[in-house]
Amino acid sequence: MSTHAVYVMSAYLVALVILGGLLISSLAARQRVRRELSARGLERKR
Repeated sequence: MSTHAVYVMSAYLVALVILGGLLISSLAARQRVRRELSARGLERKR
């Protein structure tokens, strides 16, 4: 691999890790809000 390829692949890896962390964080926050709304009796009927 050339130096450029190492740079590009590491940039993709960093972006993937960041996006994965944001996804996990968003899903956890969504679950927390749904739980709180359910406890208050404000959940939306599906």
